[in-house]
Amino acid sequence: MNALLDAIAWIFTPDLWPGSLPLPEGIAQHLAFSFGSVVIAAVIAVPIGWLIGHTGKGRDGAVAIAGAARSIPPLGLVVFLVLVIGVLFKTEAAVAAFVILAIPSILAGAYAGFEAIDRSVIDGGRAVGMTEWQILWRIEVPLGLPLLIGGLRSATLQVVATVTIAAYVGLGGLGFYFLQGIQTRNFAEVIGASLTVVALALVLDGIFALLQRLITPTGVRAPKRQRRVLVRAAT
Repeated sequence: MNALLDAIAWIFTPDLWPGSLPLPEGIAQHLAFSFGSVVIAAVIAVPIGWLIGHTGKGRDGAVAIAGAARSIPPLGLVVFLVLVIGVLFKTEAAVAAFVILAIPSILAGAYAGFEAIDRSVIDGGRAVGMTEWQILWRIEVPLGLPLLIGGLRSATLQVVATVTIAAYVGLGGLGFYFLQGIQTRNFAEVIGASLTVVALALVLDGIFALLQRLITPTGVRAPKRQRRVLVRAAT
């Protein structure tokens, strides 16, 4: 109990923060790595996922690639990319590793959102003369958006939790306090940094959950059991 209280005191006491990296700056670095990586991953994965969902082709390959990417140890990947790309480009190497980590969930959310749409809706669009482009943007994208947000939600939480390893290659973020606290046996700093990461994850999860609910039209919300199945497919 004392350790937890000391950790909370560390979070709210600027005098206890290391002078080289104040806590607000560490949080800002952590969020910058997280959001930057997720945005890049979304730019890559969303168009591919939409293409797979719209055409129905390439799903098996996407699942295989996504599964392989999930199995890669993030720390090992970061260190490997730093060694391959070079120490001068360690920021780019770390971001590349986080992008690879984020892609599977976003990709799955993108194509699962299209696959979850009732095919009669799409057939109805074609029956009234819609082009494939119109079907994509007027039917599939809006109706598939909730599961895409679910994929982004899952990817963001994974990346936020993993960005702590950026400190192992000297890039800061909240992982900096883990390393320094372990080296100096300052467990209040280690636990305080852990609580901060948990708090960030909970806040972001709540924001995405609210956004996912707001963009889901009331008339097309699936029954609770079906929603759980679809969310598992996206994550």
